[in-house]
Amino acid sequence: MRRQTNEEQEFNEESEISAAGVSEDPHAKRKAVIPGEIIVSGEDFLPGEGARREGNDIVSARFGLAEQAGRIVKVLAVTGAFIPRRNNVVIGRVTNITFRGWVVDIDSAADGFLPIEESPRFVNKNAMDQYLAIGDVIAAKIWSVGGKGIDLSLRGKGFGKLEGGFIFRVIPNRVPRIIGREGSMISLIKDKTGCGITVGQNGWIWINGPTIEAQVRARKAIEFVADKVFVEGLTEKVEEWFEKN
Repeated sequence: MRRQTNEEQEFNEESEISAAGVSEDPHAKRKAVIPGEIIVSGEDFLPGEGARREGNDIVSARFGLAEQAGRIVKVLAVTGAFIPRRNNVVIGRVTNITFRGWVVDIDSAADGFLPIEESPRFVNKNAMDQYLAIGDVIAAKIWSVGGKGIDLSLRGKGFGKLEGGFIFRVIPNRVPRIIGREGSMISLIKDKTGCGITVGQNGWIWINGPTIEAQVRARKAIEFVADKVFVEGLTEKVEEWFEKN
């Protein structure tokens, strides 16, 4: 269903998610925790996602990374399936074309749907495959998640058809670590390899660089980060990795 005008205004007024995805809280502190482990004690703290209060304690409700930002304490999962949310950046593949738009596989329980109205330029309804064909890979933003499905949009910087390069997958819950605080980690990898990189919060990552070697190096660096989500001082370790590789 087409968005109403006030929703369009809200969408356009929100800060754009860059090609790297969303950034993390730069003031957050993290540690690995297991279910039932006490993260912090005191009435001043409030449990967020993945945490709960037990008496005077905030305890972990799952295995992951405990993050404390201000008074809020939450636990970031490091395993599990992608759960689509509004404003998520995703990478998907076009699987079907209807008279209203494109069906997109975003590696979720439900397919995404890109209405023709959500393309950034005019598209001829009689030649939609000239704009996006079955098999094309796109970066898009989720603007609605509801009972009828997941609606996508290409409006905004960095969204659209991804050409050249290649895509690969990581565990979706590790995407925030790959992006880094305020985009620091993915920016480091881009700078070191000279590659363009788009990170989807559904775990799919697109890399396009000046050479095959640069693209492979970027992928290995990202996989290095994904394998070490519990390590402190990871930025320094990635810099050391680049020096050795």
